[in-house]
Amino acid sequence: MDTSLKLEHIDLPASPRPNPDHADCRGVASVLSRVGDKWSVFVIMMLGDGPKRFNELKRMINGISQRMLTLTLRGLERDGLVTRTIFPTIPPRVDYELTDLGRGLSRPVEALGKWAMDHLVQIEAARAHFDQRNP
Repeated sequence: MDTSLKLEHIDLPASPRPNPDHADCRGVASVLSRVGDKWSVFVIMMLGDGPKRFNELKRMINGISQRMLTLTLRGLERDGLVTRTIFPTIPPRVDYELTDLGRGLSRPVEALGKWAMDHLVQIEAARAHFDQRNP
């Protein structure tokens, strides 16, 4: 029985060469660093059911400082995921809301958050087991 391999089809199209400076990878990495940041995940999850005020978000997200919430909201706004609306009242009211782009991200982010909550006990047990074996 002949089990040797034979080249039957050698007319393959050339694959596109990657950009030498990997700008596309850096671009995707910058987006993933924003949407993968823990505070961004929490903010997106909290805004999933509608607009919220700054202090409302701060109360809902346990452990986030005022500065970190400000930076996170600014970054999400800069990336087009969140809008900031100022209402001309006294004192001024500011609402934050997901944009269409942000709502498109909301589902996968909520799924990731739910997965983390559902598996937290297993992950903590795995960490403890690892830490016992690797002091």
